[in-house]
Formats: sequence, structure tokens, C-alpha cells
Amino acid sequence: QVQFEESGGSQVQPGGSLRLSCVVSGTIFSFYPMAWYRQAPGKQRELVASIRSDLQTDYADSVKGRFAISRTNSRDTLYLRMDRLEPEDTAVYYCNYYRADSNSLDYWGPGTQVTVSS
Repeated sequence: QVQFEESGGSQVQPGGSLRLSCVVSGTIFSFYPMAWYRQAPGKQRELVASIRSDLQTDYADSVKGRFAISRTNSRDTLYLRMDRLEPEDTAVYYCNYYRADSNSLDYWGPGTQVTVSS
């Protein structure tokens, strides 16, 4: 069974930066396109960024130019670098396989909380 262990979330001031990490186990990590998702209180989960096995990346319009997704296949680890954070980025962040419809994903990790406030 695949497992996701997210870390790196914290409370930061607007304009600050964070780097999230996600260690993936129970699967052949390098084979799959991966993604970061987030869910804010009272809102639906949304796709933030994705990265394919060939390292091609894609981003939601709301984070384009501020966030950077990367992966280290030798460590089965996914990263999300977040700069110029805004209060609207406050959410629980999750990593998982990339799917256009994240509701089709069966297993989720605990996520990591990111809070942007002054």
C-alpha cells in the first residue's frame, strides 16, 4: 500500500517562504507523475502543482511564478518550494499521484499545515 508522509508546513508571514517535502513509500516512485494538492477550510481540495517522470511541471494559475515543484527519485521524495506566500495559500498541503480528478485517489497522507498570517 502506498504511503505519503508530508512535512515542512509552518506558520509564516505574508511574503515568506517554505519548502515542503513528501516521502513516498510502497510504490515505484520514479514511474509516476506526482502532484501537490491543498485544501483550505471550507473549500474543495485543489491541484497546486504536478511533475511528470520526465520532470515536466505544471502549476495552478494562482501559484505560477511563486511555487516550484521538484522530485528526487533516488530518495522517493517530492518537494514544493513556496515563495512570496499569501494569506490565500493557507491550507493543508498533500502530496499524491497526479490525477485530473483527485477524488479518484484512494490513499492520502496526513498532510502538512501551512498558515500565512501576520
